[in-house]
Parts: sequence; structure tokens; C-alpha cells
Amino acid sequence: MTAPAPLDPREAPARARRMWAQYLADERAEAAVYHRLARTRTGGEREILEQLEAAERRHERHWLELLGGEPDRMPRARWRMRILAFLAARFGTIFTLALAQLAEARSPYDDDPYATPAMRADERIHHEVVRGLAARSRRRLSGTFRAAVFGANDGLVSNLALVMGIGATGVSGSFVLFSGVAGLLAGALSMGAGEYVSVKSQRELLDATHPGGYADAHLPDLDLDQNELALVYRTRGLGEEAAQEKAQAVLRGAHAGGGGAATGPIDTHEVVGGAWRAAISSFCFFATGAIIPVLPWIFGLSGVAAVVVALVLVGVALVVTGGAVGLLSGASPLPRALRQLAIGFGAAAVTYVLGLAFGVSAA
Repeated sequence: MTAPAPLDPREAPARARRMWAQYLADERAEAAVYHRLARTRTGGEREILEQLEAAERRHERHWLELLGGEPDRMPRARWRMRILAFLAARFGTIFTLALAQLAEARSPYDDDPYATPAMRADERIHHEVVRGLAARSRRRLSGTFRAAVFGANDGLVSNLALVMGIGATGVSGSFVLFSGVAGLLAGALSMGAGEYVSVKSQRELLDATHPGGYADAHLPDLDLDQNELALVYRTRGLGEEAAQEKAQAVLRGAHAGGGGAATGPIDTHEVVGGAWRAAISSFCFFATGAIIPVLPWIFGLSGVAAVVVALVLVGVALVVTGGAVGLLSGASPLPRALRQLAIGFGAAAVTYVLGLAFGVSAA
């Protein structure tokens, strides 16, 4: 169990007071992050961020009161808070909220006897609030972003494997370059076309499963007591009694002249995204990823030097894209980055070994 705080904070050890100063710096930095984010949003999201800022200011005042005023030496905020401040000042809210979600999940107050129960509860609630805000931002970009990330990763891995395999056979550098460019164009076109078909099919499937507005114009003509509108709501999962109540309420509004669509469509296409946007994004990002393994040969390198440079460039790119996916999913970016790196280098290793085998047999 957590020990109770001393009655007189002035009797706390110097180590505890240094920690209070660190908490104070972190809370100020976090409040500033929410303040900057609130300035970029409108409506309800802005109000939520402003209330989060106000909560962090309350925590700030708590540590300031325990310290008895400003400390003689104010420490810098922890690196995570500094990164949050950097992102909030320069980039969109999605990256900042994703990092804030991670930060709120690691509250230091659970084991600190000088933090109040309300502060511990605040941190728990803040994590859920920030996760909800981050989820909204993820939904807004999920379709295009998914296509972009998958396209870039596929371009990196597939073209790295291609040039590694062909290069290992001992062919000339110009042949490796030609193969890499051909793989880039073929893969980008295939990815773009495949993404268009995939997203278009998803949207058509959603259209087929959504309720339509076929009967809305005839709602005033339905009998208030004997009608099949309740059956519509029962097919959507409502029980018999709830469906009857819903149908009666809708019909009373229709007969009163209120109009409105009772059976009309619901727009959930936002998560899927647009087919053309996804296709173009996938094409461009596949090409961007696929060009990286070919760069050493474009600039005239060949042999082992080209292979090493390609591996380094692709390794950095895989770590960045894998970390970005982990960050935006609200998880730690390092495991995702290492996973991407292992997958990419694993595929390249397999094709390189096959290239060596075919090169030796050809010789």
C-alpha cells in the first residue's frame, strides 16, 4: 500500500523535493502542450483540451505549494514532454496525441505518497480522454494513411529483396539498377490499382449494408398502429418493444410534419477513405519506398558498397515507418520499429541467399 504523506511537507527529504520540482516542470510542459493543441482545434475538441490543460495546472499548483514556491533550480521537463512540446508546436495533433496517450499511461503518481488520490485518478482519466481524442484523429486519416504506410513498407521490403537477390547473382550494376526501377514501376502500379479496387469494394459493400431512404417519403401514409416500420428497426438489432417505440416516435414526427429520414443512410465511409486518394497515396508511397534501395546504384555504387549502403538506408526507413505505425496506434514505437526491421532484412536475406545460389550455379 502507498504510505501516507507527512503532515509537514517541509520535513520531506531533499530527494523528494527534487522530485517535486521535476513533477512541476513536467506538469507545466504538459499543460503547455494541451494549450497549443487546443489552439489548433475548434468546438468540443478544443473544450476537452482546455479542460485537460486546466487539470494539469491544478497538478502544477499542488507541487508548487509543497515546494513553498518556485524552486531555486528548476529542472528541465523529461525528454518525453520535450518531444511532445516540439510536436505540438510544429506538427498535427495526431502525432502529439499519440505520444500524449503513451505519456498519460505511465503516471508516476501511483507510487508517490505526496500525490493526492484525485491526482492519481486524474491521470487515469486523462489517458482515456487522450486516447479518445487520438482515436478521432486516427479515424480521420486511417484510409489514406493505411495505404501510404503499407505502400512505403511494401516498396522498401520488396525492392530491397529484389535488388539484393539480383545483385547477389553477380550481374552488373546497371542491370541491378534497371531491375530496381522496373520493380518500382511494376510494384507502384500494382499497389495503386489494388488499393483502388480494395477501397472501392469496401465502400460498395458498406453501401449495400447501410439502410436506405427508399421508404422515407411514404412515412406519413403509414398507419400509426399497424405498420411494418418496427420491422425495419428489428432487423437492425432492436428488440420488439424497443422497435415498436422507435417506430411510433418516428411516425408521430412524420405525421406532425417534422419529416426527417427514419430509414436513411448513415455515413461510415470516413474510416475507409476515398478510393482515388488511397490509390494515389499507395502509388506514391510505394514508389518513394522502392526508390530507396536503388539509390546506391543510381549514384554509381556497385558490389558490396552498394549493398551495404542500401541496407543502411532501408534499415533507417523501416525503423522510421515502423515506429510511426506504433506511435499512431498508441503503442510503444520501438517494438514496431524493430519488427519492421526484422521483416525487411529477413526478406532481403532470403533473396540474397537465393541469388548467391543461382549465381554460383550459373558460373
